[in-house]
Amino acid sequence: MVSTETVELSDQQQLVRESIRDICSEYDAAYWREKDAAGEYPSEFVDTLADHDWFGALLPAEYGGAGMTTEEVIVIMEEIAASGGGFSAAQAVHGAIYNSVPLVKYGDETMKEEILPEVARGETSIQAFGLTEPNAGSDSTALETRAERDGNEYVVNGQKIWISRVDASDYLVLMARTTPREEVETRTKGLTMFLVDLEKAYDQDGLEIKQIDKTASNFVHSYELFFEDLRLPESAIIGEEGAGFYQMLDGLNEERLVIAAECVGLGEAAIDAGVEYAREREVFGRPIGSNQAIQHPLAEAHAHVQAAKQMVYSAASAAVGDDDAKNVGARANMSKFLAAKAAFEAADAAVQTHGGFGIAREYDVERYFREARLTRLVPITQQLALNFIGENVLDLPRSY
Repeated sequence: MVSTETVELSDQQQLVRESIRDICSEYDAAYWREKDAAGEYPSEFVDTLADHDWFGALLPAEYGGAGMTTEEVIVIMEEIAASGGGFSAAQAVHGAIYNSVPLVKYGDETMKEEILPEVARGETSIQAFGLTEPNAGSDSTALETRAERDGNEYVVNGQKIWISRVDASDYLVLMARTTPREEVETRTKGLTMFLVDLEKAYDQDGLEIKQIDKTASNFVHSYELFFEDLRLPESAIIGEEGAGFYQMLDGLNEERLVIAAECVGLGEAAIDAGVEYAREREVFGRPIGSNQAIQHPLAEAHAHVQAAKQMVYSAASAAVGDDDAKNVGARANMSKFLAAKAAFEAADAAVQTHGGFGIAREYDVERYFREARLTRLVPITQQLALNFIGENVLDLPRSY
């Protein structure tokens, strides 16, 4: 690994990094290469993290969690990605850490006591979050999945798309409209958050899933979900009926910082691969790394990745205890934009350094490149991040 530490870690962050690095060292590049080629979920790696109680990182101690904050989680995700697992490896466990946060903040005590200790022990997973729909991508308020009250139950009908890790999850956090758009004052109202027991949903024949064939993050599977008369009890509601949109936004910015950290880790992995090849590959009797045409793109990419890392880490520290969503959102969106851009630049430089071998699976950088392109699209596009910055930081007129 390129030995440059551009951020100062707290004692807690340093301990987290060393612990995660030890776990990641058990899974080499060949492991991730094989998982990607086979499109096979890295269950061994995920189980190891679960066995070490990392899925309870953000859970309060009273439920068996570690009581950590985003400051520690960015270290976890950066380290997983930088270890060679890339963005996909971090995404394989991302939901397991973050999707239980709405339960902590808004779930009733019965729900918390029943589920959170099992999550903390790695016995239960809430890996999937059901938001995106075919006709409601970036505009979450346009979602059409309905949950209509019928006595003490809700009947769910609708469709979701690009929902990841459903195959690796026990529960799904589902966003559905409980009040039609035409009956609410603003389009952000009338959306409700539910916790869906997936096994019970399948047993009801109320949920069907279909895997999406894709070219990036092959071992983190994504699905279309089809709900047909799925019945959920009132107790499945997370928080307040009709307030789901605001509950979702509450943790969105800090989660975006974590994704930015995953981009940073991916960029670091790509640069490491490019530098290693540039040192070893000889052409015309000398290492190709001695040529400025190879050196400069890698050096520039490294500088940009480390600059993005500084932004991510300072933003995460500032976010802890900051109740101003606008401030946190500005830092989060700038971090995500810069980190995704830097990751793509790093992956591109690594592929170019490898020449023709840059598209050979055995050198891994082609996977990093595919993943880096994906980071410019998820969880929001670069353009939406710029929209937020333009409107909320530069005080420009709303563009959409």
